[in-house]
Amino acid sequence: MKIYPIVDLAGPLVLGAAALLLFAGERLRPLRPGKSDGAARRFLLNASMVAGAFALTRFGVIPVVTRVAGFASARHFGLVSILPLPALLRAAVAFLAFDYSMYLWHRMNHKVPVLWRFHRVHHTDLELDITTAFRFHAGEIAASIAFRAAQAALVGATPSAALVYEVCMQCATAFHHSNIRLPEVFERALNKVFVTPRMHTVHHSIEEREVHSNWSVIFSFWDRIHGTFSPPFPERDITLGVPEIRDARELSVWSLLTMPFRTRGRGGSSGG
Repeated sequence: MKIYPIVDLAGPLVLGAAALLLFAGERLRPLRPGKSDGAARRFLLNASMVAGAFALTRFGVIPVVTRVAGFASARHFGLVSILPLPALLRAAVAFLAFDYSMYLWHRMNHKVPVLWRFHRVHHTDLELDITTAFRFHAGEIAASIAFRAAQAALVGATPSAALVYEVCMQCATAFHHSNIRLPEVFERALNKVFVTPRMHTVHHSIEEREVHSNWSVIFSFWDRIHGTFSPPFPERDITLGVPEIRDARELSVWSLLTMPFRTRGRGGSSGG
């Protein structure tokens, strides 16, 4: 029995359940105190951006990725197809290859000026929690379609494997953006392998050296391999956002949608 239809149906339910659990966890054990001023306005702003990003992902990215994956795997094209490994090991290699390429894509979004114009919208949030996780400009999602199609073709995984990674990636994104306080001993151990909230908080720092680090999505060891890991411990106060926008009242749906076409801001070719 093909698992693609099952994952396609269950994926949104799994992600929704994970988001609700993290949302509740943020309120029970917050990592940082939330700002009460403008909280409702910020929630509506992020929800509006999230709605557009989800729609484009569900009806743009996922159909393209799964169709390209089906085309490539049926013709035995791509990395996984040429490896003489059992099916389970091929699936594991595909998962790692997907995640490594997402590390590279995230890094490109900071290094390539035109991509940073769109990704910068994500970093303008002056707080960091589950509502930030999918606050992406539609232009960034649209630009990712070509990359994700190439990713699916080069990895050569089946549509089911591609979709399983997609669900895991979205859940991981929700997790490491969440404002949830994990026991430090537990998070230190978890961070040896996975990206955690404290680790990703560093990436949303206003400091350029820190924002150009911790690009991993699921597995944290990509940053360690490439020397782009910034330790999240000991915990310290981090100013979130971008230097040029320090007042939440400057941000609206319209300003975020038009931002890539108005200013360049920090990022792109700067940093290391």
